[in-house]
Amino acid sequence: MESLTFRHTTRKPLPGAVQSAITGVVASGNLEVLLERVLPPDACEVSIETPVTGYAAVWEAVVADFVARAQPGGLRISINDGGARPDTVSLRLLQGARLMEA
Repeated sequence: MESLTFRHTTRKPLPGAVQSAITGVVASGNLEVLLERVLPPDACEVSIETPVTGYAAVWEAVVADFVARAQPGGLRISINDGGARPDTVSLRLLQGARLMEA
């Protein structure tokens, strides 16, 4: 099991008033993403628990791309990975951000 945490500074907070959201399901080839609006508006933290070791650089790139696209300021994001591919990770993160914007 590998635990990773990435912290980013954003240009703005993620719009919306939803305090938390969950997307995805931990199962073969998928992951669960919990988003919580608990950080300062210019901060984002992503914590990952994954059974697949040795992919920290890939996780870092996927998270950095998500932060650049969504500007998820104010969010703490917890990911429970079940072996998801990078494109699935990106999809779940963007889905979660969209839920928070409602």
